[in-house]
Amino acid sequence: DLKKMTIPTLVIHGDDDQIVPFETCGKVAAEILPDVQLKVYAGGSHGICTTHKQQINADLLDFIQS
Repeated sequence: DLKKMTIPTLVIHGDDDQIVPFETCGKVAAEILPDVQLKVYAGGSHGICTTHKQQINADLLDFIQS
């Protein structure tokens, strides 16, 4: 249950994900989680871990260090 999560959470999602659309997953999760940081990658598809790996690495490091 996302509402019960008490830890800071980073949600990363591509705005062009045709498999798991942002509007029905990433956006909803960000609205439900109580302590969330949302990163939406323009043009990001379902394979953002491959296509946006440098940006993801930087965002993960920033999140962990914050």
